[in-house]
Amino acid sequence: MARNKYPEVTVERILDAAQRLFLEKGYENTTIQDIVNELGGLTKGAVYHHFRSKEEIMEAVNDRMFFSNNPFEAVQERSDLTGLEKLRQAVVIHNADEEQGEITRQAAALMKNPQMLAGMLVSNREILTPYYRKLIDEGIADGSITTRYPREISELLPILTSLWFIPGIYPATREEQRRKFSFIFDMLDAMGLTLRDERIEKIAGRFFDSWPEE
Repeated sequence: MARNKYPEVTVERILDAAQRLFLEKGYENTTIQDIVNELGGLTKGAVYHHFRSKEEIMEAVNDRMFFSNNPFEAVQERSDLTGLEKLRQAVVIHNADEEQGEITRQAAALMKNPQMLAGMLVSNREILTPYYRKLIDEGIADGSITTRYPREISELLPILTSLWFIPGIYPATREEQRRKFSFIFDMLDAMGLTLRDERIEKIAGRFFDSWPEE
């Protein structure tokens, strides 16, 4: 059997097709066969050689979109910003990407899958927590952040801003989701990390305006 000399190229083609279809049709309305049909010559077996399921493809699409526009890396070398300002700017950059936001909303519906949920928690711990910790430590060093709990906040923030907002795990109406967001801001204020500012509140408002009523 002939071997694919460039498997990474095949993976990128699969992810390109899947991302386009997820954004055009939605995750639920996209099948593996739809993805195969976009690939011109690749078989369903070739797709399954690289990805075990459509859920795994979605997870890879979401990860790739994050790393291609990593908001933490974008602010890390900004010498004109304090640690707190870098953290705020990272939040703004991340939420300015509308396609990433749409993929993230679609992926949230998959978290009833224990494997997907476990993968998200591992990613939070191994990827997002170190990014948060680095900027929080920088803010403590420059005086813009006064918390005594850098480790706890950097571990908790990715969980609260992802897992706690997944309706399949914690069902909530639009207004209940807004209340959760206000709670996170108030909690961070009390802990010495004033993440809330006008830009982030506007982003949160737009996000929840697009949230389904039920």
